[in-house]
Amino acid sequence: MQIQVIKRSEGRRVVAAAAYRSASKLQNRYTGNVEDYSKKKWLKYSEIILPENAPKKFQDRETLWNSVEEVEKGSRPACQRDCNCAAERMSMEENIRLVQEYVRDAFVSDGMIADINLHNPPVKNEKGIPVDEHDRPVTDEKDMIFRNPHAHILLTVRPLDKNGDWQAKTQKEYVCKRGEEMKAFTAEEFVQAKTEDGRSSIRL
Repeated sequence: MQIQVIKRSEGRRVVAAAAYRSASKLQNRYTGNVEDYSKKKWLKYSEIILPENAPKKFQDRETLWNSVEEVEKGSRPACQRDCNCAAERMSMEENIRLVQEYVRDAFVSDGMIADINLHNPPVKNEKGIPVDEHDRPVTDEKDMIFRNPHAHILLTVRPLDKNGDWQAKTQKEYVCKRGEEMKAFTAEEFVQAKTEDGRSSIRL
């Protein structure tokens, strides 16, 4: 799995990311742009999975990611997690079930909304043309080779309260010890404390 964070400061937009991965056409109300990837091929499955307290309106992809864009202020926020997972070479139905179970257990159970999209593009030559088992260029899908199934999982970064409203972002804290003294640090605070302390006496 590869995980990255979609940040506005890098010129990236969560609505565009969702449209690309779901091969759909979505309007970004934040920028006014229409992101149209509806002609993109090889999407095999698409679904939004909500935690119990999420509003049902977030089943709509355009509504969900526009809401994420609108709640973030300024030019530098992290808006979305993007996970790219290699899938198994099994049937697509089995891969869908595997991804659903993993996402519910790893992310949705912690309150995140997950937008999952499974792709299975064909093997291509150096010119980007699909090939058959003898490396010959082909145009008929039945002659193509498919052995790169993978899942794109987009995740929200803000928790929802019991009413389904976005809350402030949270960070994990790590309990650290120096001698007999115990203190909780965020990851950033821990690095700063070690730098200022100038010693290796602070332990996680």
